[in-house]
Amino acid sequence: MSKTLIFGHKNPDTDTICSALAYADLKTKLGQEVEAVRLGEVNGETQYALDTFKAAAPRLVETVSNETNQVILVDHNERQQSASDIDKVRVMEVIDHHRIANFETSHPLYYRCEPVGCTATILLKMYKENGIAVDSNIAGLMLSAIISDSLLFKSPTCTPEDVAAARELAAIAGVTPETYGLEMLKAGADLSQKTVAQLISLDAKEFSMGSSKVEIAQVNAVDVNDVLSRQAEVEAALNAIIAEKGLDLFVFVVTDILNNDSVAIALGKQAAAVETAYGVKLDDNKAVLKGVVSRKSQIVPVLTETLSK
Repeated sequence: MSKTLIFGHKNPDTDTICSALAYADLKTKLGQEVEAVRLGEVNGETQYALDTFKAAAPRLVETVSNETNQVILVDHNERQQSASDIDKVRVMEVIDHHRIANFETSHPLYYRCEPVGCTATILLKMYKENGIAVDSNIAGLMLSAIISDSLLFKSPTCTPEDVAAARELAAIAGVTPETYGLEMLKAGADLSQKTVAQLISLDAKEFSMGSSKVEIAQVNAVDVNDVLSRQAEVEAALNAIIAEKGLDLFVFVVTDILNNDSVAIALGKQAAAVETAYGVKLDDNKAVLKGVVSRKSQIVPVLTETLSK
């Protein structure tokens, strides 16, 4: 039997990469033959975490069925966010913290989805349940995932479980969460060298909302004008993707990590859904979304409800 591949969603973020590495570590210590892989490029924030805790990025793969017949998904479950040939392999497990959509299997599986802010929070429980100690470098990666997904505990998705897990992991890793976390987030928010193509694909996910096909991309910034100053280029790139994929809506969200607000650029025939969902008016195709920082809890559910009416 070929080894089981463990991976998160396309356009991987820190939770996807670090949770794949952590779960592969746990599975290996339990005597299973697994490998963490990734479905996209490593972003600056994640690379900072990997460098800090001296870990190599998972191997990049384009497809999985040419290597294995069984996989484990972390940090996602929706088919359009996964490997392009996910229908050709057996999903053995899912460890996730998102909504469940567009997901079905032909065989029973281990499915663990909890309403917490980060996959790594769930994985810490699983280490404990199996009586396996977390090594310091893995603890650092898991801490990085929690800090990333919770925006250093400021996101509404962050739960007391996430905070407790982060502090426990920080003690093992030997770092202070607030000090390390701010440096990591700043590393990810440095957009000065990013092309427009990179900006709109760094953390992009596709969703089905009612009968609409929607893509939502998000970047964190210290100064949102680093991105908005290139709005014309961004819009040209977004319109190209809308045409290529047949999207009804593309929402590009630029989140200010210091003020915890976002600016959304909305394009496509369903762009008015953003106005309806948030009670705002799109001016030059953009609007400020006050207090909105989480795609998972503050954007996807709200737009899904609006577009499903």
